[in-house]
Amino acid sequence: MKLRFATLLFSAILLAIPTLASEGDTSMAFHECLESCVVFVCDHETNHELPYTLKLMQWSCADNCKYECMMMDVDRDLEAIESGSEGVKIKQYYGKWPFHRFIGIQEPASVVFSLMNLWAHIRGGKYLLGRIRSDHPMYKYYFWYVVIGVNAWVWSAVFHMRDKPATEKLDYFSAALTILYSLYVAVIRLFGLYQPPRLHLQQPASYLARRPNWLPPQHILHQLWGALCVLLYLAHVIYLSVIPRFDYSYNVIANLIVGVLHNLLWMSYSFSFFPFRRFEYKPQSYIPSYAWKPAALAIGMTLATSLELGDFPPWWFVIDAHSLWHLSTVPLTWWWYKFIAEDATDSGWTSGRLPMGKAMMD
Repeated sequence: MKLRFATLLFSAILLAIPTLASEGDTSMAFHECLESCVVFVCDHETNHELPYTLKLMQWSCADNCKYECMMMDVDRDLEAIESGSEGVKIKQYYGKWPFHRFIGIQEPASVVFSLMNLWAHIRGGKYLLGRIRSDHPMYKYYFWYVVIGVNAWVWSAVFHMRDKPATEKLDYFSAALTILYSLYVAVIRLFGLYQPPRLHLQQPASYLARRPNWLPPQHILHQLWGALCVLLYLAHVIYLSVIPRFDYSYNVIANLIVGVLHNLLWMSYSFSFFPFRRFEYKPQSYIPSYAWKPAALAIGMTLATSLELGDFPPWWFVIDAHSLWHLSTVPLTWWWYKFIAEDATDSGWTSGRLPMGKAMMD
C-alpha cells in the first residue's frame, strides 16, 4: 500500500510539470533518483522530517527530493566536465538553472539584489518626497510611484526565495504594475496632464493659448488616460490568471512594449527637439542643465536589461544573468530618483513667487 501511494505521488509530481520540462529534469538519472527518493523517503510511514528552515520556506519532501537529485546530477556533470568528457554541460531543470540554496532560499543572490533595489526605492523615495512640497502637481503621482516600486521589489525577493505559482504571479503582476504605472506617470508629467497645485489660482495664459482647440479639457484627458491604464492592467492580469498555463512570452512582450514607450518618452526630454514645453513657466526653448540624464538612464536601463539575453549557468551556482540584472538596476534606481527630484524642484514649475521645492537638505 505504501509503495502504491508513493508511486502515485511520484506520478502526480511528473504530471503536474510536463510543460516546464528541461534537459536536466528529463534525464534518466534524474528520474531514477527522484522516483527512488519519493518512494523511499517521502512515504508517510517513514516519518521523514525536513529541517525547520526548509519547512519555514514551504519546502515539501517532494520538493526537497527534486533539489537533492538535481544537485547530485549537477555533481556528476561537473565530474564529467573536469575529466574532459565531450558534450557534457550544466543543464537546466524545470526551466531554471541549478542554484545552491541557503537556509531554504532558492536563489540567494537574486534575493539579496532584490532587497538592495527595495532599499534604493525607499531611500530614493524619501529623498524625492523630502524635497518637494505636498501641493506640488506631481507629488501624489510620485508618492504612489514609490509605493508601487517598493511593493514590486518585496515580491521579487519573496519569489526568488521560493518559486511557487502564487509568488510567481505576485512578482510578475507587481512588476507589470510598476512598468505600466511608470508609463502613466511619464505621460502625466510630459504631456502636462497633472492638476495645478492648490496654491496656483490658474495655469499661465501662455499654457492655455498653446493647447489645440480640438483637445478635450485637461481633466478629461487625465481621466481617460487613467481609465485606459487601469483597463490595460486588469486585462493583463485576468488573461494571465485564467489561461491554463502562464504565457511567459506574452508577459515579456507586453512589459517590453510598455517599457520601451516609457524610455522613449523620457529620452525625448533630453533633446532640443522635445516637442512639448518642459515647464509651464519657461519657454519651449528652455533646456535645463540636467536634461541629458533621462536619456543616459534610459540607455543604462536598456543595457542592464540586455544582461537577460546573455543567459549562462550561474557562477558558483549562485550568481546568474538575471541576478546581475537586478544588481545593475540598484544604482540606476537611485540616480533616477535624483533626476526626478531635480526636475520637480526646477524653477519652471512656478511663476517665481511660490517655490515648489523645499530647502535642499544635506
